[in-house]
Amino acid sequence: MAERIDDDAPEVEETADAASELPKSVIDRAFLILGTFQGGRVRQSLSDISRRTGLPIATCYRIVQRLAEWGALERDGESRYRIGLRLWEVASLAPRSVGLQRLARPFMQDLYETTGYASHLAIREGTELVSIDRFQSPRRRVRRPLVGGRYPLHATAIGQVLLAHAPEDIREEVLSGPLEAFTTNTYTRREDLEKALDDIRRQGFAVSDRQVDLIHIGVAAPVWGPEGHVVAAVSLALTEADVDGKNMVHLVRITANGISRVLREAGYVDAAG
Repeated sequence: MAERIDDDAPEVEETADAASELPKSVIDRAFLILGTFQGGRVRQSLSDISRRTGLPIATCYRIVQRLAEWGALERDGESRYRIGLRLWEVASLAPRSVGLQRLARPFMQDLYETTGYASHLAIREGTELVSIDRFQSPRRRVRRPLVGGRYPLHATAIGQVLLAHAPEDIREEVLSGPLEAFTTNTYTRREDLEKALDDIRRQGFAVSDRQVDLIHIGVAAPVWGPEGHVVAAVSLALTEADVDGKNMVHLVRITANGISRVLREAGYVDAAG
């Protein structure tokens, strides 16, 4: 059933506590709304957006309408909203995601086609990794990561590579914080994770053995930018039955080195946070 709200509808009064926690400016509220389109939420109703932001539905309606007019959101025939083409056009100018993705994509596809396993490319943003590309077989689907999704750094092979080469303050923030346990294999003690990060820097690759779920084993290697910093990482998702350790590590490192070479030749500039 379509949702209808008049633009001049009275706004639901916010409680004092709720109002104090919500952003005040229109632009911050717009960012809050756009931020709900994550974690696999591709289509949302106005009620969904209101519930997830905590904003009154009339406020959501006015801001969502403006975002839709500009093209940041689009409304389908079922009155649900999704990210609009205009926002994608703007995002395509971001060199850390789309520029890197464009240069890395042929290597990622070769890695996938050579091995038949899901290949993944990610960058670090603060204390999280952001997935920017992946290839996988429709017959061997890996549920996560979702392209555009954000994930913790401490559990996956690709996240551990990015964390191992992150600035010291970022490593300390992750090591000092709670390390969520996804399985009994996940690093939850600082000393265990620190040792693993030391090994990754020394060996040049990471292996995460069923630390996110009890099925997949990740193998990852760093991608180096022209200025000598790790700007991304590449990984494969295997199962215990698939594992051919040395060969998989070798292929992932070849892929990462190939992407690093192309980035140097292209003069890629990273602005990592």
